[in-house]
Amino acid sequence: MIDFYYSPTPNGWKVAIMLGETGLEHRTVPMDLRAGDQFTPAFRAISPNAKMPAIVDHDAPDGPQTVFESGAILLYLAERTGQFGPQTPAERIAFNEWLFWQAANQGPMGGQLSHFVNYSPEDQPYAHKRYKGEFERALAVMETWLQGREYMLDRYSIVDMMCFPWAFISKPLGVSLDGFPNVAAWRQRIKARPAVIDAINLHKDAQFSGKATAQQHATLFDQSAAHLMTEPTKPT
Repeated sequence: MIDFYYSPTPNGWKVAIMLGETGLEHRTVPMDLRAGDQFTPAFRAISPNAKMPAIVDHDAPDGPQTVFESGAILLYLAERTGQFGPQTPAERIAFNEWLFWQAANQGPMGGQLSHFVNYSPEDQPYAHKRYKGEFERALAVMETWLQGREYMLDRYSIVDMMCFPWAFISKPLGVSLDGFPNVAAWRQRIKARPAVIDAINLHKDAQFSGKATAQQHATLFDQSAAHLMTEPTKPT
C-alpha cells in the first residue's frame, strides 16, 4: 500500500496520473495547504521541503520508503513497476534530461506565472510579462521537440506525465496554444487517457477558485525561513 499525500494542483496531478496508469494500490491522503498541513512535523518527516506530492511506500523491500518531489516519485514508481520509465542506460539519460528540464524550467515558470495571474494582491506587469514569456519559452522548447513525435520520448512515459499538467492549464494562465500546434495535439492526446481524466478530477472540489490572494492566505503564499525552522519528527 502506498500513502499518497495530495492536493489538486499540477504537481499533484503528475503522481496521480502515474498511480492511475500503473494501478498500484494506494490511499490518497488529501492535504489542505491553506490550513498548513504541509508544515506539520509528521509530513515534514516525509517531505523536508514541506511541499506535496509525497508518498510512503509501505511495501518497499526494506520497510516503509518515503519519497518527495514529483520527478523523484515518478522515477521511483517507474522502477518499482517496470512501467513508463527508462529501459536502458541510454534511455535513462534522455529521461533524466527531460525530467530535470521540466522540474527546472516549465514547472517553476508556470508556477510563478500562476501566482502573478491568480494570487498576486495587485497587478504587477513586469512580473507577469517575465513569467509569461518564460512559460511561452518552455512551450516553444516542447513545440520544436514534439515535431514528428506523438510523445516526449519514443513512447508514452513519465516524461509526458511530468510535462502535461502545466500545459493542461495554459489557457487559465493566459497563454494560448494556438501558436504551438504540436503541443496542443500532444496535450489533447494525453488528456484523453482515462488515468489522466481521473487524476485531474481527483478532489477537484478542493481546487483553488482563482479568487484567493496572497494576503488572504499568508500560510501558503507568504512563506519565509520561519515556516521551516523547527525540527521535524522522524516517521514511524
